[in-house]
Amino acid sequence: MKTQISFLLFSTLASISSGFNIPPPPYTHKTSLSAKQNSFERDLRFKGAVNFRPVEETSFFQGEGLSKDPRKRAQQLVDAAVNVAKRRDPDQSLFIQTVTEVATSLGPLFAETDEYFFAFKHMLEPEQLYQFRVPWVDDEGRTRVQRGFRVQFSSALGPYKGGLRYHPSVGVDTIKFLGFEQIFKNALTTLNLGGGKGGSDFDPKGKSEAEIMRFCQSFMTALEPYIGPNRDVPAGDIGVGGREIGYLFGQYKRLNQGRFEGVLTGKSADWGGSYVRPEATGWGLVFFAEEAMKYQKNESLLGKRCALSGSGNVAQFAAQQLLKLGATPVTFSDSSGTIYEPDGFTQEKLDLLMEVKAVRGARLTDYAAKSPSSSYHASERPWSVVDEIDLAFPCATQNELEEQDAINLVKAGCVGVFEGANMPTTPGAVEILEAGGCVFGPAKAANAGGVAVSGLEMAQNAQMTQWTEADVEQRLNEIMKDIYHQCADCAETYHDRTQIKEGANIAAFLKVAAALREQGAV
Repeated sequence: MKTQISFLLFSTLASISSGFNIPPPPYTHKTSLSAKQNSFERDLRFKGAVNFRPVEETSFFQGEGLSKDPRKRAQQLVDAAVNVAKRRDPDQSLFIQTVTEVATSLGPLFAETDEYFFAFKHMLEPEQLYQFRVPWVDDEGRTRVQRGFRVQFSSALGPYKGGLRYHPSVGVDTIKFLGFEQIFKNALTTLNLGGGKGGSDFDPKGKSEAEIMRFCQSFMTALEPYIGPNRDVPAGDIGVGGREIGYLFGQYKRLNQGRFEGVLTGKSADWGGSYVRPEATGWGLVFFAEEAMKYQKNESLLGKRCALSGSGNVAQFAAQQLLKLGATPVTFSDSSGTIYEPDGFTQEKLDLLMEVKAVRGARLTDYAAKSPSSSYHASERPWSVVDEIDLAFPCATQNELEEQDAINLVKAGCVGVFEGANMPTTPGAVEILEAGGCVFGPAKAANAGGVAVSGLEMAQNAQMTQWTEADVEQRLNEIMKDIYHQCADCAETYHDRTQIKEGANIAAFLKVAAALREQGAV
């Protein structure tokens, strides 16, 4: 018997506000957590509004009844949810990986009520997924064609929000994985943001300024019909920085009779952007780590030796904030290898690294040539280079920290791992780190600073104003603290307070699931 979902439309949906109601800091984590829980509990009383058939009556368990034991029942429902994704998209390994990670955390909720299981199953299908052709002309006059993508995964909490990535690896699997993660990340910020993601298999490396401009203009021409300040607001990601956002925004204005509106975030602070946006993900990562170490280990970041991977914006500004708090960054990496400063990066050395990477776009070998105190390790990741470390911040790419890397970190004395990239730690590595006593900060919580300040930029655009750098930094700090406490409080309720990853998934899911029910399972 096929699963049937019946809808009883019982009210007119509230109109979406054109502005964004951003509460002033400080945020109160206890209030935000109870509001999410109470919202879903209150809504369950109106079970007739959106009636999902009980799990036992569906085709998921033909020949095998659901166990009455809560643990076994939870695992059965987790497996059923993952199998939905595997059956629909068997070739999308990254998407299935993130679905499995989230579903596993939600097992206790699935066993508690069938409503949670069906709400999660509902979330697995994007609202829209666009693929389009992007033709552009290179400097030799030849026409080239790339693929462009935009997934609009969920608008339950607000307009779609998520970055654009330019990288040869970009495809439907990557975009869906990132977009699905974005739903939960955005929910944790307490801002009115839905989840989306986009990009292209265009590789900006080795391209001239003119080629990048022409590609961005063509990409926006194809993307423009699907976005808008109250519909879908893209931002940057890998391969898309302030320069690319500028070209994209300029083309959007040309296509819309010069309309100057908040359709993109990550803009220059001189023309509609927000202060702290370039720094937001890295700074927010450290603010989250600071709060987690304070409450999980009763320790500050002062004196901590920190291994960072990556050498882009996230890693650079995370290191900048670590130095402010008295910690010592010792590594960075790029696709060619790792640079290691045994005595740590000073502000002067960090400035040199930022000049090499951000200004000249050169390799870390250039930094090594100018810093005799450093050592360069070709084709190695930071996790195999360090032999004494307190904290790790993987800020490069997905699945970069594997099981052997986790073993190395635990042996080196690591007590905390905080994800600056999206899903950089494999599931097996997470298990090893947590078993070794590490505090683990998952990406959807720890690196939410970027989208948080993007949300603040949207608010400033809606109000046609600009907040001070100090004001934005304060709001970012409070948002990241609030995110940690949402995660820890939900973890304590359903798992264990130290399991921040599970708490992050549950806290975000409760908020989105409540919105789905209240809006008629849209």
